Amino acid sequence: MQHSPGFLKVVEAARIHVKELSVDQARARIAAQPSVVLLDVREDNEWQAGHAIEAKHMGRGILERDLERTFPDPKTEIIMYCGGGFRSALACEVAQRMGYHNVYSLAGGHKAMVAGGWPMATS
Repeated sequence: MQHSPGFLKVVEAARIHVKELSVDQARARIAAQPSVVLLDVREDNEWQAGHAIEAKHMGRGILERDLERTFPDPKTEIIMYCGGGFRSALACEVAQRMGYHNVYSLAGGHKAMVAGGWPMATS
């Protein structure tokens, strides 16, 4: 996808403050600690088309509204992913502003997960 310069500028500014994990690092963290939350922040139609089997869904548009209700402990470890790793960086930045400091953006997002053989499901 071709992203606009303004969007890329905002994402790059967010990435300075956000921790990123590779697919292999995310897989290892989830295997070692099953309480880690894998959170898909893509749109509903993207989620329905295919998502990681163990993922929970909270679209980027409702994240700020529902994050605290869904995960009341701000110490919860959350790995967020989107289509390519851009929106998840923005989502992590917002979560950090809300007091969640154990959040990570999955580098490469859903595309990298599929390429890495991550098990997927459809809704």
